[in-house]
Amino acid sequence: MRELLAIVAAVSGLHGFVDKGPTKPVCRVGQPCTAPAQVTLVFQNMRTARTFRTRSDTQGAYRIVLAPGYYTVTTVERIGLARNIRPRTIHVRTAHLDRLDFSIDTGIR
Repeated sequence: MRELLAIVAAVSGLHGFVDKGPTKPVCRVGQPCTAPAQVTLVFQNMRTARTFRTRSDTQGAYRIVLAPGYYTVTTVERIGLARNIRPRTIHVRTAHLDRLDFSIDTGIR
């Protein structure tokens, strides 16, 4: 049991939501101008160059276990003019499962 607790305490990674927007050329106050994005997120470790993938669900929610370190983030799918996700670089902390939301610019103006 003690070993299991040590493993659980050492898990690092991220969870959160991915959205895309704007979803229409003219955004109005009180009306949503973003929508959940169902995409494959690709995390590349900046030190080892290893890549890891996870897919967000229809509500934009994702979860991934990653080793601590710095990663670049992109998507497999292209939404809008380019693969324009923010943030593009992230830091995964040791023994933390942090919430981090991603935003994709659709290019609609």
